[in-house]
Amino acid sequence: MALTRAEFHGMVSDHAPALYRLAYRMVGDSHDAEDVVQETLRSAWRSRDRFDCGRSQRAWLASILRRRVIDGWRRKARTPYPAGEHGIEVPVDGVDPLASELTDEMQHALDSLPHDLRESLLLVVVGELTHQEAANTLGIPLGTVLSRVSRARGRLRQYYLAEAKR
Repeated sequence: MALTRAEFHGMVSDHAPALYRLAYRMVGDSHDAEDVVQETLRSAWRSRDRFDCGRSQRAWLASILRRRVIDGWRRKARTPYPAGEHGIEVPVDGVDPLASELTDEMQHALDSLPHDLRESLLLVVVGELTHQEAANTLGIPLGTVLSRVSRARGRLRQYYLAEAKR
């Protein structure tokens, strides 16, 4: 059964902040994260008739967001850059809306993780999905998600211990 406009707006207001946090940590740039969230919500609106009412709204939106991020990575990999052409640099006040919550240092630590560990951790911790929802989103067994999240946390712990010694 398709989501009504009111149900969709409620879903957006409930889950958009978590989607933004997840997108920001996946792409590492606030503007790109906003674009990904917009694309995610646009895709969700277009496919609202396929929403399964028995499924978590956040897990559904997170799986769409993940696909949009992957699509973006694929587009960037295929984008040719003409020789000798330079982009225009425009100064922008770069204020990280999550600066008090998660720092650039955290982004560097996350970037040091292998992709599969980082993705599982972000879905569970930042995306606030249950481990089972993350497993369903990634199409992998629950035990694999549990293992990846545990290993990711351990590696982050080691990263910060090493940084503290410096």
